[in-house]
Amino acid sequence: MPKGPKGEKRPADVIGNAVKVMRIATGEEEEDTDQNDGKNKAAVELGRKGGAARAKSLSKKRRAEIARKAAATRWSKSS
Repeated sequence: MPKGPKGEKRPADVIGNAVKVMRIATGEEEEDTDQNDGKNKAAVELGRKGGAARAKSLSKKRRAEIARKAAATRWSKSS
């Protein structure tokens, strides 16, 4: 059975999937999602704080260097 983006089980056929989505939307069925995605909640919270702390610790000059390097890399890629 196919799995959705969060690993939930959905019907394989289009009509069956549409019926399931309709039942969830109208409240006839509960959506069976597993809230445990395997991540440590404490580590997730620290990760959210990390980006802001890093940005605060970097100088304006260093942030500009990082941005310039990222832009050069982004534009140098051929698609």
